[in-house]
Amino acid sequence: MTLNFYKYQGAGNDFIMVDNRENVVDHHRPAFIAGLCDRRFGIGGDGIMFLENKAGYDFKMVYYNADGKPSSMCGNGGRCIVAFAKYLGVIDFETNFLAVDGPHYAKISESGDWVSLQMIDVETVTKDGEAYVLNTGSPHYVLQTVGLKDKNVYDDGYAIRNNDMYAKEGINVNFVEPQGDGYFVRTFERGVEDETYACGTGVTAVALAMAKHNNIRGSISTPIKVLGGNLNIRFDYNGNHFTNIFLEGPAKRVFEGEINV
Repeated sequence: MTLNFYKYQGAGNDFIMVDNRENVVDHHRPAFIAGLCDRRFGIGGDGIMFLENKAGYDFKMVYYNADGKPSSMCGNGGRCIVAFAKYLGVIDFETNFLAVDGPHYAKISESGDWVSLQMIDVETVTKDGEAYVLNTGSPHYVLQTVGLKDKNVYDDGYAIRNNDMYAKEGINVNFVEPQGDGYFVRTFERGVEDETYACGTGVTAVALAMAKHNNIRGSISTPIKVLGGNLNIRFDYNGNHFTNIFLEGPAKRVFEGEINV
């Protein structure tokens, strides 16, 4: 069969998008998904998303990592699928959609390339040594570092993701360093099993962890630089709970095409 697809990127985090409202594609096939995401023998991407119908919502987001396995929430992917839904005419400038971690609200700019995505509330932040561990739709490990520009993120991130505590379920590993009025972040992502140019749930985790670390409360806006560009996270923190969390940044259609599968 011929599969029509679109390619989107959000701050360098790139995804294959498929309009599956007619349920034409049976995507419960790990080898098939991994083949599409392969950068040499397939289309290439950090993951793939299927936009599907869901009663009570504008659409449903079904996401797989590049390894072909179903994934937990992907923040930049969530922003990209909102832009994709607007391009398809499924939504206008606001949406309520369903993802693996529950309902999400989002707004998109008139130009269609800047998306503000509401993330799940966060109550629990724990420590693993000097690192913070929390779930922002996906599990994250946040560790402050110095000299991040020259850090070997692959080796160091791989070692943490595969240690005795995290090897079974995996964890996304974020290294963070202050930069200007915000932070510079680099992330090793489980499922991709490599460093990516951006991680939406990761930068969200970093912003929350740094607010807790610095004991900053109230309505907070945190700019974050990643390898693929700039993102912003805004949220409310009362010292115990993080609410009204929004991940904001670019979401752009790169190209579209078809592939024989």
